[in-house]
Amino acid sequence: MKLILPFPPSVNTYWRAVPRGRGVANILSKKARAYQGAAKAAIGFVHPQWRFTGPVAVEVTLHRPDRRRRDLDNYLKPLFDAITHAGAWEDDSQIVQMVIKWADKPVSGGKAVVVITEVD
Repeated sequence: MKLILPFPPSVNTYWRAVPRGRGVANILSKKARAYQGAAKAAIGFVHPQWRFTGPVAVEVTLHRPDRRRRDLDNYLKPLFDAITHAGAWEDDSQIVQMVIKWADKPVSGGKAVVVITEVD
């Protein structure tokens, strides 16, 4: 399965701490919730027979929206959580192998290309 998704937010902006009683709760940020909705719309309906239920390998190519320096690993959690939210797999714990890379050139707005394959 090949998915072309919007460029994910950084994990640095993914969570927000909010006061709860005497402590603090971490919740998804507004930016994270908006990304999950956009990714779900980009993926569309996943028929149950096409949903991955076993181990998978993923290849992720991130296309930066501009030439700013970024940490590659900061974009995986939001991306994989959005794919889970959309129902393409049961949970990102199913990933047993991954390859992540930056595309050579930025593209307007950025994007994430994710190829998911079943692992025997």
